[in-house]
Amino acid sequence: MSFILEYEHVGETAGCSDHDHDLIAELSRRLDNLWRYDQYIANAEWRNDLRQFWVDAKAMEQQAISRLKQLIKQEVENGCF
Repeated sequence: MSFILEYEHVGETAGCSDHDHDLIAELSRRLDNLWRYDQYIANAEWRNDLRQFWVDAKAMEQQAISRLKQLIKQEVENGCF
């Protein structure tokens, strides 16, 4: 019972809409991923197929990050934040 009461009011106050929070959380997750890709690429330098996978994954991550930034910008310009 104390567990339920401990979290009874979590989420009552939100700084932004759920969809905007989702965009920010996803951007943060993807930025963390991007930060690691150079190390993954370096770790696979002797295996061309693995290295290329990480290079491709990094490029896809960069595209997704760019799109997320555009969407966040639109949300701010629309006054949704």
